[in-house]
Amino acid sequence: MSDGVGGSGTGGADAGGSDSRQLDRIDRAILRLLQQDGRASIRSVAERVHVSRANAYARIARMVESGVIRGFTARVDHERAGQGASAYITLKIVQNSWRTVRGQLLELPGVEHMALVSGEFDVLMLVHTVDNRALRELVLNRIQAIPEVLGTHTLLVFDETDRTPVLPD
Repeated sequence: MSDGVGGSGTGGADAGGSDSRQLDRIDRAILRLLQQDGRASIRSVAERVHVSRANAYARIARMVESGVIRGFTARVDHERAGQGASAYITLKIVQNSWRTVRGQLLELPGVEHMALVSGEFDVLMLVHTVDNRALRELVLNRIQAIPEVLGTHTLLVFDETDRTPVLPD
């Protein structure tokens, strides 16, 4: 890791990392800083949490290795990036087909987030596309073509606000 913390991609350990050590207040402070600015330098992080650069580096490396930090990304304004249509799509799927369906959904363009959920539908997805025509193509010709998908419901996003999660002290 260089003096800069941020990087490309979403590297890091599996989300089910095995490090069971609890995070202390310095770890949580580091996480809050990185959530606000994933490109913060090790030096800046160390100064702001009052530890040495070596200590900050070791803590960040441990949290990456254990899967607490899953990666570093850029927050994108999708409309300005040419993806003018956003939607949440709910899916009903064949029972016990989640792993198969998840693999196929991950291959689709514009999928930002998906989750297996409880309730009247099984999967919730957030997608971004160039326009409504591309959204229609995605839903009708790609998602509904997956044999295990029994039905979909599309909720258009008219306005959205991102909020950086805040960890407790």
